[in-house]
Amino acid sequence: MRLIDIDTAAALLRDGGVVAFPTETVYGLGADASNPRAIKKVFTAKGRPHDHPLIVHLATHTPLSLWAQNIPATAHALAHAFWPGPLTLILQRHPSVNDWVTGGQDTVALRVPNHPLTQALLSAFGGGLVGPSANRFGQISPTTAAHVLHEAMETIDGVIDGGACTVGIESTIVDLSGSQPTLLRPGHIRADEIEALLGTPLQSPHQHSPRAPGMLAKHYAPHTPILLVEKDLIDTLVRSLTHQGQRVGVLAREALSPFINNIVWLSAGLTPNVYASKLYSNLRYLDEAHCDVLIVESLPLENDWAAPRDRLARAAANERL
Repeated sequence: MRLIDIDTAAALLRDGGVVAFPTETVYGLGADASNPRAIKKVFTAKGRPHDHPLIVHLATHTPLSLWAQNIPATAHALAHAFWPGPLTLILQRHPSVNDWVTGGQDTVALRVPNHPLTQALLSAFGGGLVGPSANRFGQISPTTAAHVLHEAMETIDGVIDGGACTVGIESTIVDLSGSQPTLLRPGHIRADEIEALLGTPLQSPHQHSPRAPGMLAKHYAPHTPILLVEKDLIDTLVRSLTHQGQRVGVLAREALSPFINNIVWLSAGLTPNVYASKLYSNLRYLDEAHCDVLIVESLPLENDWAAPRDRLARAAANERL
């Protein structure tokens, strides 16, 4: 795997290759969205289930009608307000969209990313790119080119280095394919912002909602077991675990002077956007610190914290003391 420039990446993509590229959210694993053989390489590299749909990344001003049909006015309103940006819309698929993109569903996920290098790549390539996170399926998403290189996934032809991702967590996903707008995944663009624009509440996912990225119970997970703990209980738990001889990593919102040997303590920030932008980098750092367990401070229940709270809940799913 090597670092490449935009022109090289576009040529590789046109030839059916796979290229990792930066976005404002996370680094994506790109392939020609109209080439099933190229998309299959993405699934192979990630170890991703073939029925798990992909998001198609589009250049600014790409007509939605090339990828979707029966497009509601709400889609155009949200696109106008939030694109380019970290918002994915689920719409009824155009008949030309292949099943490798949709996971065999009658819907397609579309996004216009807000990163200058991504837009330059999309313009040079001249089409849509699938772009799931450039990491092994279910594990921590990459937010730097170094993270992608560390993954050392097979079938990747190159990586575009666009620096650290500014948002740092995956896009908000809103389903507009049914009768009511539905929030499938929280993200940097909050539900209340979308509801204010649409003038109607977003529904919660239900059994008939389309499958979408990031909806599995276990996702975004480090290799080291991760436990979500209320702030007031962290001290007691850390002391207990270190007394048992365990090396403990802690991710808390505030800095704390070292008070126990054999711990790694990271302060993650007091605001939701700062916390989210560093979340995956912080989890990767702790995961590589040779800890036996990671203790993460539970996040506030306010709406502003919904997205990082969602990612941590999935990262810690099924973990118990």
